Amino acid sequence: MTSPQYRTIWISDLHIGSTQCQADTLLDFLKHNDSEKLYLVGDIIDFWALSKKMYWPPDHNTIIQKLLRKARHGTQIIYIPGNHDENIREYDSFVFGDIVVKNSDIHTTVTGQQFLVVHGDEYDTIARHHQWLAKIGSIGYDWLIDINRIIRFFRRLLGVQSQFSLAAYVKFKVKNVVQFISDYEESIVHTLKHEKLDGVICGHIHHAEIKQIEGFWYVNTGDFVESCSAIVEHFDGRLEMLRWRKQEQQDQESSLPLGLGDS
Repeated sequence: MTSPQYRTIWISDLHIGSTQCQADTLLDFLKHNDSEKLYLVGDIIDFWALSKKMYWPPDHNTIIQKLLRKARHGTQIIYIPGNHDENIREYDSFVFGDIVVKNSDIHTTVTGQQFLVVHGDEYDTIARHHQWLAKIGSIGYDWLIDINRIIRFFRRLLGVQSQFSLAAYVKFKVKNVVQFISDYEESIVHTLKHEKLDGVICGHIHHAEIKQIEGFWYVNTGDFVESCSAIVEHFDGRLEMLRWRKQEQQDQESSLPLGLGDS
């Protein structure tokens, strides 16, 4: 194993087994980024999608093989299941091919800050109490992604190279969706801020973020369906958000570097 660039990497919402998985970009990310510890923060394998249609192309096998190879070569990999792979929660503390399953974990940064790592659906009232509605929402999100692929195709024909995202546009323009994201962030922070923690690192809503809410760090990994984002911990304790594009398209693009050790 080569010397890792990062102490820790968090990725979530890969949705392997669905047509929405950005397998080529994800494999490129795994190829060019190494860490001492790698958290898979839920919705890694999309059993919801697989229950509707069997979809497992060769590059999805390659993703699994790549992760197992990283674990075998010394990367500590922790798999925290989400709502799309919730059946794996039955195997809390089991080890599969050097990958440890945990329903949640406490991660301590190099500066001593403690973060709860959890997928986050546990703090989403719709996912917890109205799963049928959550599944309808998931279908609608899949439609947006499919429509977005068509839009990007025609934009490329017209010579427009920007990474337009219809799903992201809807997130920021539809008032109810914006309110849902805000409510989710506040709900998870208000639930956890008295737990002697410095923050939470989660996924679930496909909206990458690093920010403080009432002095408590809220960190969301985003997804590898739409934004292709990850959170990394540097060896000085800083957390940073990465938005990944394949190397032949452009170099690594990063944003929102924050020195959490200084908070």
